Amino acid sequence: MKLAVWNMEWLNDMVTTDADGQPVLKPGDVRVRGPKPPWQSENPTVAQRSALIAEGLADLDADLVVVVEGPNMGGELQAIFDALAPGDWLCHVQRSRYLSRPGAGGRRLGSSQCVGLALRIDRGAFAVPPAIVWDSEEPASGAVFDASEPFFLDVEENGIFEWFRYERRPLYAEIRPAAGRPFRILGLHLKSKGIFAAYEWSKWWQLADANRRRLLAQCRHLRTHFLDRYLTEAGTAGIPLVVCGDINDGPGFDTSEMRLLASGVETVMGTVWRPRLSLGNALFDGLSPADQEALNFEDLGTTRFPDPIFNDVHHRVWIDHILYSRNAPQGWVREARIPRETAGGTEYWKISDHFPVTALIDLPPATA
Repeated sequence: MKLAVWNMEWLNDMVTTDADGQPVLKPGDVRVRGPKPPWQSENPTVAQRSALIAEGLADLDADLVVVVEGPNMGGELQAIFDALAPGDWLCHVQRSRYLSRPGAGGRRLGSSQCVGLALRIDRGAFAVPPAIVWDSEEPASGAVFDASEPFFLDVEENGIFEWFRYERRPLYAEIRPAAGRPFRILGLHLKSKGIFAAYEWSKWWQLADANRRRLLAQCRHLRTHFLDRYLTEAGTAGIPLVVCGDINDGPGFDTSEMRLLASGVETVMGTVWRPRLSLGNALFDGLSPADQEALNFEDLGTTRFPDPIFNDVHHRVWIDHILYSRNAPQGWVREARIPRETAGGTEYWKISDHFPVTALIDLPPATA
């Protein structure tokens, strides 16, 4: 079974409703948000984006896709896949609403860059039903609800508690293959730590530290309130888990994280002190032994962005991940890669501002 994880960039801008109130793609000549070559001053049209997205989805040829920056509702994602993806698909979007501030005066706001799930159901890869999805907005979903509600945390352990929230709630689902063990997926889109405008240095550092505190708080909260519980409680400890998506952080410390003494993605992955609760990283597994030894991740960039100060300078960073639990046979998530261009020669950065990440899921049936 092939899994693709892809931040597809502002898919919610692709859809509208028809006269019957049903989600449909906008007219082809409408300009929408999306990647554009540096020499173009206008945004792409729906027709241009549709052709590129269709080429990308056909090239990935995945059985299930975790969609980041999806539309707001499941019907809208379904309309996109029905129109642009080969085969028959079953789609779901995790709706994301959150409080504007703590307390009774907070307003309920909605996010427009939700996490979605698309399952290709015409190739016999899945059981019936193919998945069970829990709504992380509902208390009945248990630990994933607890982990994604707004929370207070003393990030720097200085006695000052700060309030944090998830603008995009995690997607949580159990995937049921036609042959093989079920496994679960936690799809993430965490707070971006990027700064894409030029600022005076003191302002830049203030924003950088604040962004990283938010990201680190979300990562720590997920680890303590969901992952540790999932991997130890009787009902879930034996069920393999994939944690994936746009985590907006890579391994190691950048300059601001050195000041805070923490790494976001490494917090999610776990600690050496509790190795059975740690998560593997499928892209790291695919590096050569020499690059693993040197912790050389320069070939693992999953997004590129222009420098806010220096013209014609782009940075490539690794922030999209496929992580996996160690409660299944070794190699159950394997052959992870970052496709750079389609078979037709189209570079993926022209389809989205993120490259997709793919891996194979191989879980034989559980033994009696």
